[in-house]
Amino acid sequence: MLTIYSDDHRLHHGRCELIDGKLMPCFEMPSRADHVLDRVKQRELGPIQAPTDFGREPLLRVHSAAYLDFFEGAWARWAAMNQEGDLLPFTWPARTLRPIKPRGLHGELGYYSFDGGAPITAGTWQAAYSAAQVALTAQAAIHNGAHSAFALCRPPGHHAAAEVMGGYCYLNNAAIAAQAFLDQGKGKVAILDVDYHHGNGTQDIFYARNDVFFASIHGDPTDEFPFFLGYADETGEGAGEGCNVNYPLPAGSDWAAWSAALEDACQRIAAFDAEVIVVSLGVDTFKDDPISQFKLDSPDYLAMGERIARLGKPTLFVMEGGYAVEEIGINAVNVLEGFQRVQTGA
Repeated sequence: MLTIYSDDHRLHHGRCELIDGKLMPCFEMPSRADHVLDRVKQRELGPIQAPTDFGREPLLRVHSAAYLDFFEGAWARWAAMNQEGDLLPFTWPARTLRPIKPRGLHGELGYYSFDGGAPITAGTWQAAYSAAQVALTAQAAIHNGAHSAFALCRPPGHHAAAEVMGGYCYLNNAAIAAQAFLDQGKGKVAILDVDYHHGNGTQDIFYARNDVFFASIHGDPTDEFPFFLGYADETGEGAGEGCNVNYPLPAGSDWAAWSAALEDACQRIAAFDAEVIVVSLGVDTFKDDPISQFKLDSPDYLAMGERIARLGKPTLFVMEGGYAVEEIGINAVNVLEGFQRVQTGA
């Protein structure tokens, strides 16, 4: 399986995030991608290539120009204020406030954010831009005939909506790739999000559309981030009614419970008759992940990949979360190897 990867991810390294009332080192760190890349090489998964730069146009098919302009220019504005720390929001347009875009940097940052978990550093724009190009390059490989490809993206993307960053995410790599498939002639695309946290950004982008089926298996948002989206009664709206399905599971869910949700999601994807599948590949469902509460073990990820492969569709894997750094490479590559095992009949 082809892997697309860029060293640019190391340009983004947030200093801290607010967890349990304390400023702590970010769980989303460069070593995450490094461990996955090392495992790809160790297991000889396949060739590794750098991304092609497709420019901003494919990003504009998902994100607004105003949002991209703000994100690209935010650090320069921050540096011009003689600041050295990470740029983080501290005010959001909550329910009692008006969603008006202010003129100042801090106001704009709050307008374009939904939490304080997406620090902007000197290299964040370039890292996120390159991650989107990683996804687009892997997408192009499938468009040109490959049955599968792995976009080793960092930072992740599934929490980013069209004009909102948060949850470590800035540009929605999976959504950008899915839209590229549609723009290049595919009629239907399915996105399967297996990250522990609900892909709220992806859901929001496609919620009123019938050309993308979105399925997400995740921690129950009653108790888990992102809290305000990911409930079972969210099934799409307008033309998109019936094209969105959420599987919120309780803390402590193991492979038996998780795989039952996967089976139902796969059956629904098959019924939708998607021409291609995009998998938001988060492996923070692992039993020892420091910020998640599921109990999957490393062999379960092989079975996960095998079930996805049995859908028989061209499949793009896009890296999302996973914070048990020592195991993230094993678990992510296990999914890919399980997929290949079925694909090749090995």
